[in-house]
Amino acid sequence: MAAPPASSSKGLGDLPMRVVYRAIAVAAGVVVLGAGATVVLLNRDDPATASPQNSAAVAVPSVISASSASSAAAAPAAGAVATPGLSPLSSPLSSTEASTTPSPDSGDSAPGEDSEDAADADVALAAALKDPRVPALPKSVHRLRSLPGRSAATHGLIKDRRSGVALPRFGTSWALATPAPFASRQLLPKVKGASYRGMLVSCPVPIPEQKSLRDTAFLAARWTLNHHPSGATITWTASQPIKAGRQKGWLLGYTVHYTLKGKKRVSAAALALVDVPEKKPAVVFVTIPDSQKKRWHDINKVMSSIKAL
Repeated sequence: MAAPPASSSKGLGDLPMRVVYRAIAVAAGVVVLGAGATVVLLNRDDPATASPQNSAAVAVPSVISASSASSAAAAPAAGAVATPGLSPLSSPLSSTEASTTPSPDSGDSAPGEDSEDAADADVALAAALKDPRVPALPKSVHRLRSLPGRSAATHGLIKDRRSGVALPRFGTSWALATPAPFASRQLLPKVKGASYRGMLVSCPVPIPEQKSLRDTAFLAARWTLNHHPSGATITWTASQPIKAGRQKGWLLGYTVHYTLKGKKRVSAAALALVDVPEKKPAVVFVTIPDSQKKRWHDINKVMSSIKAL
């Protein structure tokens, strides 16, 4: 009998070892890939394993919110104290919308002096327009409203010759005080438990003069925050041209918002900038806190009585 034909197939033991190793490696790779795919499918909805792209998408609103929060913090707490006459103007502008149309140069200064003064003015105005404590002035004229209360009795005028203006001298409700660092100063009496009281001062404008009275008044109002509690902010209540005798001027009314001992407080304030011949413009500034609101109408008396000497 003939022997059966030899089988053409080979057993595992007949394969070269390199072929066996390759097969094992391929199988192991398939297992690893399958396990990875399973993990991805199980975790695709898990927030803790969100991809960097999704994290960035979530982070964008937080940046916007931070900006909004910054703007909100800069906005004064209008309504912290609801008082007639202190309502902010209906359509305040952002600092980027500031209307700061300069008046033509007078041409009286020497070329070098003029360029240096203009540079200082530009820097000061640019800084003020970026200050979140002070919103830009409204484009239209808004006249100072009558504030609550009755004005105090006056005893003539204080003639501030250093500044070139005259302003009311109040009687017993106000007291003359040492003027420094101003040219004249009157103070209301201290209020028990209050660390801040009313003040009426005059002085030559202490900031770089701008090309228009309006812009100079804007910078001067920002300067007055140095004489209010830390962190104070402004909302405008008036912006108008005035006449101080025969001289032109600009009046700004505003509410100053701040926090004292954890409580939101306000002061009524106004500033008049008066053009004085051959001198720097004069500033007359009055501020009265809500703890002395009975004296708020004194602000109207002051602003209507200023004269250039």
